[in-house]
Amino acid sequence: MNDKPTVDEIFERRIILPDFESQSRLSFLIGLDDHKKRLTKMLSLLVNPAGLKKWSEKYHPDAGELINIVLRRPPLIVLEGDVGSGKSELAETIGDSVARQENIDITLFPMSLSTRGQGRVGEMTQLISTAFEHTVTEAKKLTDSSGNSRGAVILLVDEADALAQSRENSQMHHEDRAGVNAFIRGIDRIGNGKLPAAVIMCTNRLGALDPAIRRRAADILSFKRPNQVQRYAVLASPLKDLGFSEEEISSIVGITGNQNDREFGYTFSDLVQRLLPAIVLDAYPDQPINPSRAIEIAKQIIPTPPFQENSR
Repeated sequence: MNDKPTVDEIFERRIILPDFESQSRLSFLIGLDDHKKRLTKMLSLLVNPAGLKKWSEKYHPDAGELINIVLRRPPLIVLEGDVGSGKSELAETIGDSVARQENIDITLFPMSLSTRGQGRVGEMTQLISTAFEHTVTEAKKLTDSSGNSRGAVILLVDEADALAQSRENSQMHHEDRAGVNAFIRGIDRIGNGKLPAAVIMCTNRLGALDPAIRRRAADILSFKRPNQVQRYAVLASPLKDLGFSEEEISSIVGITGNQNDREFGYTFSDLVQRLLPAIVLDAYPDQPINPSRAIEIAKQIIPTPPFQENSR
């Protein structure tokens, strides 16, 4: 491939944060409050280290060595876990929280899966290299002479195992290995340049990621299916608005968990994108929603099966 890929070929779109739609989507991620807080803090330190230095000067002025250790971590966060667990939605929207906390604009670049290319020699490597080149170029524009960030960039790589799988795999093609090398160079380039940028990678297959990439992660957040408390948090408010009793809500919460004939419960997306709409559509347009009927619908829906990695 001789022509340099365009931005539109590399990124699905570009999103400037803060953004009302992203804020709204983030607020709908109920039951992930701990992950939201942790990821917001992590990204804030990566894209705007001056904030941590100011905090240290105020509360711990003698902790310079510790602060430097914290700030030297590579600009990479990995979100891993089950399908439908909310990691991709959180990765796409968490920048809004960071932008509001740090009072800066953040540009989100979601990398397209087409970055994998068409299989031509050198294509994937060039696409990945160009993605990081663009990220670095944009980030360099956002640092002032004092090191403060006027803005930041987040590079989002969903289904990251498709681009950064382990080079230890004996069946891995040479071009895939070169692409992983380009990925590692890109992460190191952002970190070594101390740029206001971070990389978020999402994967269902943490073990498939190259070990060198996993080692570079400043943090790895694990996502699992919602437990009973989280399922209640998701379902209680909309069902109460429909007039469901506490007993009826609890019944649906229990049904959506593990069952004797099923070792896995609903995912977050099963609850929000399948169950609640199914309850509404069952009654629309001729009758009100009936709690007993909603319970039957919850029993009938088969949750998304857990991801099963094929053994090789």
